[in-house]
Amino acid sequence: MQVMWDAFYDQFITKGGYWNVLEGLRNTIIIAICGLAIGVVIGTLIATLQVAGKRNRVVRAFAAVGDVYTAIFRGTPIIVQLLIFHYIIFSAVSINGLLEAVIVFGLNSGAYVAEIMRGGILSVDVGQLEAGRTLGLSYGTAMLRVVYPQAIKNVVPTLGNELIALTKDTSVAGYVATMDLTRAFRLIATANYEFIIPYLMLAAFYLVVILIMTVVVRIVERRLRKSEKRS
Repeated sequence: MQVMWDAFYDQFITKGGYWNVLEGLRNTIIIAICGLAIGVVIGTLIATLQVAGKRNRVVRAFAAVGDVYTAIFRGTPIIVQLLIFHYIIFSAVSINGLLEAVIVFGLNSGAYVAEIMRGGILSVDVGQLEAGRTLGLSYGTAMLRVVYPQAIKNVVPTLGNELIALTKDTSVAGYVATMDLTRAFRLIATANYEFIIPYLMLAAFYLVVILIMTVVVRIVERRLRKSEKRS
């Protein structure tokens, strides 16, 4: 056991492996948060098209495109999507690995958030939208000012779960030349072929990050509930 600790200490401290770990931790959080932000934008747009699909043919056509997009990104593994974007779509373009990962995770998240937001929009009483239209608001304005705020409140817990899922999924981001937590500890482990301590430490890092995110999501939920009670 002492030999394993010595090997880990040598790579982690003496040879500066902790710098890779810190960079990997930063990148993991950036990919997850930015990926969710992109996903919320894309997902909200697709959900809106799906809900409003009966309004006219053009909207139905865009909604159909959204359905295809959702099916593709929900039906293929995130690692396959990363490899396709890295070796095919971005092969002729010089792009930062971190940005590449953010784009792919954002597109992947958008497919899942679309279903989340669709459920959130449908959970709002249709009378709310009709009341907004009665007051003279256009369909888009009524959705933006009346429906979306309530829908987002309803789906905050589910969006929190999506953030946690994205954070765990970032463990494959290192396959596209991005320094994430998994890649940082893998480099430490393979340097001396001592895998036990580095991978146990990796699991501990992910566990702490996920627990912190879970606590933050619960705090946000409680505050939203309090604001609803006051209103």
